[in-house]
Amino acid sequence: MNAPLHPKVGSRQVFAIAGPAMVANLTTPLIGVVSTTAIGRLDDAALLGGVAMASVIFDCLFWLFGFLRMSTLAFTAQALGRGETQEMRAILVRGFIVASLIGAALIVLQLPLSAVLFDLMGGSEGVTRAAKTYFMIRIWSSPFAFANYVVLGWLVGQARANPALLLQIIINLINMVATILLVLVYDTGIAGAAIAALLAETVGFVLGVIVCRRHAGGGFAVPRTRLFDRAKLMRMLSVNSDIMIRTTALITVFLFFTAKGARAGDVTLAANSVLNNFLLVSAFFLDGLSNAAQQLCGRTFGARDARGFADSTRLVLLWGLGFALLVAVFFALLGPALIDVMTASDDVRRAAREFLPFIVLAPLPGLFAFGFDGIYVGATWAREMRNLMLASLAIFLATWWALQSFGNAGLWCAMIAFYIARGGLQGARYPVLYRAAFRKP
Repeated sequence: MNAPLHPKVGSRQVFAIAGPAMVANLTTPLIGVVSTTAIGRLDDAALLGGVAMASVIFDCLFWLFGFLRMSTLAFTAQALGRGETQEMRAILVRGFIVASLIGAALIVLQLPLSAVLFDLMGGSEGVTRAAKTYFMIRIWSSPFAFANYVVLGWLVGQARANPALLLQIIINLINMVATILLVLVYDTGIAGAAIAALLAETVGFVLGVIVCRRHAGGGFAVPRTRLFDRAKLMRMLSVNSDIMIRTTALITVFLFFTAKGARAGDVTLAANSVLNNFLLVSAFFLDGLSNAAQQLCGRTFGARDARGFADSTRLVLLWGLGFALLVAVFFALLGPALIDVMTASDDVRRAAREFLPFIVLAPLPGLFAFGFDGIYVGATWAREMRNLMLASLAIFLATWWALQSFGNAGLWCAMIAFYIARGGLQGARYPVLYRAAFRKP
C-alpha cells in the first residue's frame, strides 16, 4: 500500500476534470442529431418515429445502469486517496464482471423486455416495427456500453479525464460516421443506425481496455481473495443498488413530465421539447462539475482529508454558481431567438416563450442538485442520496398535484420544485454527514 495522497485542492484540479467532461458531454447530442438526420433523409415517418422511440428506451435503460460509472469513479477515487493501487485494479475488474453480467441478462431477456417496453410506449404498428428492429440489434451492445461506463469511471476516478474524454469522443465519432455510411451510403435503413451504435461501443471497449491496461501497470492481475473480498463485494452491491433506486426515481420524474406534457396537446409537447433542449445544455456544464466533485470528494474522502473534502465542496458549488448565472443570463437574452431557430411554428414559439422563465430559473437550483449529487457519490453516501431523491420525487408529485389546475405552468413549477428539493435536502443533510465522516476517533 502506498502513502495516502493529500494534495491541495484548487480550481485547477476542478477544471482538469470538469473541462474534459463538459466537452465530452457536448459531443453526445450530436449522435441523436446525426441519426435523426440520416433516417429522416429516407423520407419514411415510421422509421424516424421508430429510431426516436428506440432511442428514448435505450437512453432510459442505459441511464438506469449509470451506477456502473458513478460507483466505479467513487471507489477508484477513494482507493487513490488511500494509496491502494492493487485495490484500484480490483475495482476495474469487478466493474467489468458486473457490466458483463448485466449486459448478458439484457440480451437473454430481450424478447420479453422489448414486448413490455413497446407495449408501454404505445406507438403505431409501423413505428413499433421499426423500433423493434433497432432494439434487437442495439441490445447486443449492452455489455460493451456498460463496460465503457466502468472504463470512464475508472479513468476519471484517477483524475485521468483527458483519456476518458478522448475515448468518449472516439465512440461518438465512430457512431456518427458509421450511421452516415450504413444508412445513407449502404442503404441499410434503421438497422444500420443500430449497427453503428453496436460498432461504436465495441470499438470503444477495445480501446478502453488498452488504455486501462496501460494505466494499470501493464495488467489486470488481481489475487482472487482481493477480487472476491466479501466486504468489498457487499459494499459495491449496496452502493450500486442505492444509486440504481435513486436513478429510477430520477427517470420517473422526467418520464412523468414528458407524459403529462404530451397529454396537454401537440403544441405544449413540442414547446416542452424545445425547452428541454435548453435544460440539457445547462446540464452539460453542471454535470461536468458534478464529475469533478465525484473525483475530488472521493479522493479526499478516501484519504480522510477533511479540509480537502470541504475545499472540494466549496469550489464545486462556487464554480457551479458562476456557470448557472452565465447560463441563466444566456437563456434570458438569447432564449427567444433560439426558440425561433428551433421551430418554425408560431404556436409552438408562443408557448415556448411563455414558459421560458422557468428555463432561466432552473440552472440556479440545478447547480445544487448536480453539485451535491457529485459530492454524495464521491463520498458513497448512497443510502442518504437514495432516500433524499425519493423524498424529492414525492415533493415533485405533490407539487404537480397541487398545481395541476394551472396546466403546463403547474408542471414546470413541479420540475423547479424538484430541483430545489434535490439540492436543498442534500445541502441540509450535508453538515451532519460531513461531521460523522470526519469525526476524530
